[in-house]
This record gives sequence, C-alpha cells and structure tokens, in this order.
Amino acid sequence: METLVGQPVGATHGSAPAARLDAATVRFGTYTAIDKLDLELEAGAFYTILGPSGCGKSTLLRLVSDLIPAAGGDVSIFGKTTEEARLAREFAFVFQDAALLPWRSALKNVELPLEIGRKRGVAIPTGPRNPRELLELVGLKGRENALPHELSGGMRQRVAIARALLCQPKLLLMDEPFGALDEMTRDRLNLQLLDIWRETGTTILFVTHSISEAVFLGQKVIMLRANPGRLREIVDIDLPEPRQMKLRDTPEFNRYCSYLRELLETC
Repeated sequence: METLVGQPVGATHGSAPAARLDAATVRFGTYTAIDKLDLELEAGAFYTILGPSGCGKSTLLRLVSDLIPAAGGDVSIFGKTTEEARLAREFAFVFQDAALLPWRSALKNVELPLEIGRKRGVAIPTGPRNPRELLELVGLKGRENALPHELSGGMRQRVAIARALLCQPKLLLMDEPFGALDEMTRDRLNLQLLDIWRETGTTILFVTHSISEAVFLGQKVIMLRANPGRLREIVDIDLPEPRQMKLRDTPEFNRYCSYLRELLETC
C-alpha cells in the first residue's frame, strides 16, 4: 500500500498548496485537540479525513476555516493566512446540517450571501454560474421555488452545496455533509459530488466516519490519531476514474477498506 506520511501530498508545480499546516496545534483550555500537525494539501485534489472520535477531524476543518485559532504553529490557505483567505472567500464550508432559512426558497437560500453582501456594502465575488445555474448543477432544476420543508434531506444538502459554490471557492470544506442521510441518498450524492468536483476543479476536504465513503470519494485519505489529534498516515487511493458504484464490489476497493480499517484500529 503506497502511503505518504507527514510530507507534502502530490506535486504543486510551484504554486501555493491549497492548505498548509506546520506544527499546527489547537487547545481548548488545558485539552490539546490537535498537536503539532504537519499537513500539505495539493490544489485541485479530493481529500477525505478518517479517524476515531477525539482525533480532531471537525476541529481541523474549523482551524483551516478560521473559525478557531491555532494555539501554535502556522496555517495557510493558498499562501494566505486563514483570515486573509476567509476575507478573500478562498474557501467555503458545508456542515452536516444544511442550515437553510425555512422561509426562503431554495433559490433565495443560494442567493443569501449576495444579499448579505449588498446590505453590508461588500462586493461578493462570484463564479461564472449564477444561483439558478448552480441549482441546476446540483440537480435541482425545477425546484428553485421550493421551501426547505418541501425538499428531502438530500435536496436540502444540495442547496447548501450550491450556496457554498456561489463564490467559486478554491477550497471546499465538508464536515460529514451526508452523515444523516439514508444509504441510497448518500450514494447518489457521493456520485454527484464527484461530478461537481471534476467540473469545478475545487479542492475538497471531506470529513466522514464511513471508511467506504472515504475510499470511494478520496484521491487521498488522511488518517488521524486521537488524544491528541495527530497525523497517522496519508493513503493514496489509486482507483479507476470516473468512479461508479460498482467499484465498491471490486477486490481492490475492499483491499483499501481493509487497510484503512486496520489503521483505524491502531489510532
């Protein structure tokens, strides 16, 4: 099994990596959640994160997104500080809860960042697709006027993804976005997310508790240790592209799952 441990992942061809952490440490009072984590993410790649409870998966995303400060070390996003990257809207965050405003339609929820920007007198940079086109990209054409309670859980998450893509982020942070969905819906959204990733070229950092989901989605799987959170290993996933559901029935896919399960048992 080819792995990379504690070193840059992939070639950046002289450009700034999507994210770089040098001895990054996070503490909550006397508790160390992440301890001296070294990690470098290649721009344009799809990373999944696995690890036991207490390893800092969600904390890592919040550190990268400038939601919590580092107690030590350095964190940069495309060569900027996390604050600079946040203000430049270099990244976007999709949580497990879609967090849609219930009184706004799907389209109006996607448009919300633009409306907030206008009210604050701030120009919000957007990509080449308008909100309506983004809803089409995530498979919700024709549901633009539906309210959140009229949408399934998977549809609400697709609205959240469309909203996150509005500013054309170079880095998309996803914290178990499909964790609360049924297996069939989760599988469909996995395929759709891979299509979006290929089409947009966005770097994705995706937290999951599912080994099979981590292998199916990720080009690289980041395995973290717990108590405190540290890097255990980065595993390259060399599987045929584009990935289809039947891939999960192959010996090669199951070999990766078995290897990651063994790693998880030692974390």
